Amino acid sequence: MKLLNKVAIVTGAASGVGRAIAELYAQEGAKVVVADLNEQAIAAVVDGINQAGGIAIGVVANVMNEYEIQAMVEKAANEFGSVDILVNNAGIMDGFRLIETIEDDLWERVLNINLSGPMRAIRKALPFMLKQGGGVIVNIASAAGITGGKGGVAYTAAKHGVVGLTKNVGYTYAKSGIRCNAIAPGGVRTNIGSSMGNIDMAGMQTFREGAGTQRSEAVDPIEIATVALFLASEDSRFVNGTVIAADGGWTAY
Repeated sequence: MKLLNKVAIVTGAASGVGRAIAELYAQEGAKVVVADLNEQAIAAVVDGINQAGGIAIGVVANVMNEYEIQAMVEKAANEFGSVDILVNNAGIMDGFRLIETIEDDLWERVLNINLSGPMRAIRKALPFMLKQGGGVIVNIASAAGITGGKGGVAYTAAKHGVVGLTKNVGYTYAKSGIRCNAIAPGGVRTNIGSSMGNIDMAGMQTFREGAGTQRSEAVDPIEIATVALFLASEDSRFVNGTVIAADGGWTAY
């Protein structure tokens, strides 16, 4: 098992990529904190992991709320004794809004969840990692964090910010034994589309122009989770401050 007895926090873990990561980490021996907004969905993931022989607990946490993030990290440390792995997966989309159609409240909400959320979680987890002499952070960025035509303006800006956050944290804390990397998925079969709201069709058209460069069949969340396992494990011990595109070649277009 690649993560035996490691303690992993996964945000947005009640569905999609986050759930796939939480379940795979548990299969590989990690003690998992399943964090999300949906209490009922959290319970289903936790029950599934525990019934399969893994170890998991759940916590309701809104990544926009400083106190809930603090409570999430403290619960991991108090329950399991450490905070070894943090996966910042929680995020929303912006309906492919162009800059001429984006409203301030949507802009601020997308950046708050997708960029400030990971910052808050890292800020709260770092003291535990520094005290124990190491840790791993995995941020879920996006193909929209690498190029300019893979999402709306707020989503693209936020995910570019996640890439910068990843590089800064990875570089700054490397000598402290802490690694920070990001995954930039392409289109994955999840329910994040439900967060789009009103779709800007002009922005959607820009997105579609390059989307055909992905692999033709639907991408399952487990295909991103396996990359997250690599980054959390000792297999990637010399990988730090970088972004792995898991997009079927989309960003090569």
